[in-house]
Amino acid sequence: MAKARTQFVCQNCGTVFSRWQGKCDACGEWNTVVEEDPMGGIGGGPGKTPKKGRVVALTALSGEIEEAPRIGTGISELDRVTGGGFVRGSAVLVGGDPGIGKSTVLMQAAAALSRRGQRVIYVSGEEAVAQIRLRAQRLGAAETDVLLAAETNVEDILATLADGKRPDLAIIDSIQTLWSDIVESAPGTVTQVRTGAQAMIRFAKQTGAAVVLVGHVTKEGQIAGPRVVEHMVDAVLYFEGDRGHHYRILRTVKNRFGPTDEIGVFEMSDKGLREVSNPSELFLGERNEKAPGAAVFAGMEGTRPVLVEVQALVAPTSLGTPRRAVVGWDSARLSMILAVLEAHCGVRLGQHDVYLNVAGGFRISEPAADLAVTAALVSSLAGLALPKDCVYFGEVSLSGAVRPVSHTAQRLKEAEKLGFSQAVLPTGSAELPKGNGGRWAEIDSLPDLVARIAGSKGALMRGDEDN
Repeated sequence: MAKARTQFVCQNCGTVFSRWQGKCDACGEWNTVVEEDPMGGIGGGPGKTPKKGRVVALTALSGEIEEAPRIGTGISELDRVTGGGFVRGSAVLVGGDPGIGKSTVLMQAAAALSRRGQRVIYVSGEEAVAQIRLRAQRLGAAETDVLLAAETNVEDILATLADGKRPDLAIIDSIQTLWSDIVESAPGTVTQVRTGAQAMIRFAKQTGAAVVLVGHVTKEGQIAGPRVVEHMVDAVLYFEGDRGHHYRILRTVKNRFGPTDEIGVFEMSDKGLREVSNPSELFLGERNEKAPGAAVFAGMEGTRPVLVEVQALVAPTSLGTPRRAVVGWDSARLSMILAVLEAHCGVRLGQHDVYLNVAGGFRISEPAADLAVTAALVSSLAGLALPKDCVYFGEVSLSGAVRPVSHTAQRLKEAEKLGFSQAVLPTGSAELPKGNGGRWAEIDSLPDLVARIAGSKGALMRGDEDN
């Protein structure tokens, strides 16, 4: 019989080592490598003969398509992110920073479903029942029929969920607090998290109940524990937001039953999270229209157009190496834009500090923001304010060319709805509205944008030399 080999697993990142060591080479944490059973309670172990498998029925690819049965919460922003509501028999993982509003939005969703006659069970491993009731009273959900429990043992939770009528929605807060009798590890370790997640997902698939798992996040913003948990569940949602702002964004990272690039916007208030139907007005609410270095970007988040303000500050530096600080955008992409400006437009920023910020704490991920960032940088360097009724979007290539982006018509429609009558966009953009009367300025290269803002490249360079 082959001898069973032990393995050592980092409890912080899940990296497997063949022998024990004090520091994890993958995440850099100390004293997190623990010896574990390589089988993890799965299978019969080495030396056991596997049983003969059964024949699985095969079906044709063609045939009628059945829509996944969903449970609509009535909270439009939450339903938008999940693709129309929670799917029966699915497992959803919700992550976010502590205190960002995960438990709040899930309590509001549980109360909304309970008012619609759904059976909802809320299991908390971090708070007592009295604490949950206090939150429910603050959110106006105390009169609903949501069932509460404070428990961390996986077997007890499964027995409770299986007792009586099947729940339509089960909320587990949080997955890091669960522990099982079949695993000899402390709660929160990689093995316990994986085992607890497997048990809850198995319950969802067998009974048809929708299960929502709440997950902690690490310092890097990723959900703590093994990444395999994110692959096991059907949907992964991240709650984002800055504590200095009163809004929160629920973003879809993975969704097997819907889109993966949608966002839901909420506003934090003393009575919980309030839906924001038009996030563009929220992000542009405190805009200073006369200040140089501010450009409005017409972006897309899933199927929703969003207008946000991109702010730039270019100032002479006394340091040998100028600073490059970015908030809400990719710092590597800013370096690329600065290199293209210097190589193809003659805009020298080597002796200037550059600070870039997306107003409101919003985070932009699409490359269509290149043109708005460039406009903000040139505006700040030249000291010239951009037109207050103009939006910018387009992707900048390394050659200095401006490339078209998708959803042009939706971006322009959202801009018009908010009072923006002008737009600077790439040449050849599809779906461009006809009969615009010259309000849309199409450009095909970055020097055209620089000349449009500063009057001429020479004037801009003279202003650079004067600084």
